Amino acid sequence: MATITKRGDSYRIKVSCGYDVEGRQVLRTMTWRPDSNMTPKQIKKELNRQVILFEDECSRGKISASIKFETFAEQWFEDYAELNHKDTTLMRERNLSRRTYNALGHMRLDKITARDIQKFINSLAQNGTHYRSKKPLSYKTIRHHLSFISTIFEYAIKLDMLTFNPCSKVTVPKKLENGNPTGKEKKIYTKEQAKEFLKILSESDMMYRVYFTLLMFTGGRRAEMLGLEWGDFDYEEQTVHITRTSNYSKQRGMYTDTPKTEKSNRIIALPPEVLELVKQFKSERDYYVMNMGDKWHPTERLFTCQDGKPMHSNTPYNWLKRLCDRHNFPFYGIHTFRHFFASAEIEAGIDPVTVAAVLGHSTPQTTLTTYSHYFQEARNKVRNAIADVLLDKTDDEKAAV
Repeated sequence: MATITKRGDSYRIKVSCGYDVEGRQVLRTMTWRPDSNMTPKQIKKELNRQVILFEDECSRGKISASIKFETFAEQWFEDYAELNHKDTTLMRERNLSRRTYNALGHMRLDKITARDIQKFINSLAQNGTHYRSKKPLSYKTIRHHLSFISTIFEYAIKLDMLTFNPCSKVTVPKKLENGNPTGKEKKIYTKEQAKEFLKILSESDMMYRVYFTLLMFTGGRRAEMLGLEWGDFDYEEQTVHITRTSNYSKQRGMYTDTPKTEKSNRIIALPPEVLELVKQFKSERDYYVMNMGDKWHPTERLFTCQDGKPMHSNTPYNWLKRLCDRHNFPFYGIHTFRHFFASAEIEAGIDPVTVAAVLGHSTPQTTLTTYSHYFQEARNKVRNAIADVLLDKTDDEKAAV
């Protein structure tokens, strides 16, 4: 509600524009001076119009959010992110802030337009952007930058400093500067390759054999596997309980945390053969610990260094890279095993809700979005199967589909 004060031949209009990041009410004023030839009736009508225009300008945040983007983002880090986000998320957001501040940090929050953000996002898809390789950033990393900026604006809206998020009008480019697509297609092992990999594993160190076997049969994340303890396995129910992660940051070193989301705390069924492999590993580990004596650091973790200390997050990745190189086997990184598990579940006809629960996604929509291509392929197979039955297609017609 505006307050109007007559001051000589002018009028002062005062409007509340919400609250700043420290909770103080933000008041803005403007002065309007009517034309000397206006009648009292005209003055009253125009004054009311000026009040409406000024209130609208304030409500859209053009005045209240005069703080610079970097200053506000740093306050968001202090007042919200550091209190609510995991260390791994904070570390990623800090990395994202570097390029973002260089491009937008000096601009006022209320002056940043969708065009400004789009220009910055587009620049990330150009050659020379990556600090080390000088290549464009990946589609996923570019999307993370946009998400980071959007989060800052959403926080400003929550504090009644803005009413509109310009990121809603920004799109992530689908092509790089040289014309190649930014979003790399997920490389996933075929069933034949997965079986071949298991054969290679059977001749490998027992600890890594168990680690990567569990990855393939649970679709778990790297940190979730590193956080597994012997007590997480229920041999009667034939399950494993994902309840913690093992992570690394420069500030804390190796540390234990909760899974990524609330839904990531989950129980996954395992085949008897996999559980038997875990039992065999436990037997070998007990014998090894006995021989180590005082050199062993007591722990319930499955995957450790030679002395029982927590295994570094990068160790499985580096081991896998060397294994693939030795056997001339395709190396797609560790996360590909999670994608393989999801694609195999979808191909088997498992519904999105169940797949999401096993993967530990926060919602089935996350699963549908991430693996939309595989769900579409599964739907096509169902459609073709029904057509084969009801339309009496010949073998040649089936092969042509």
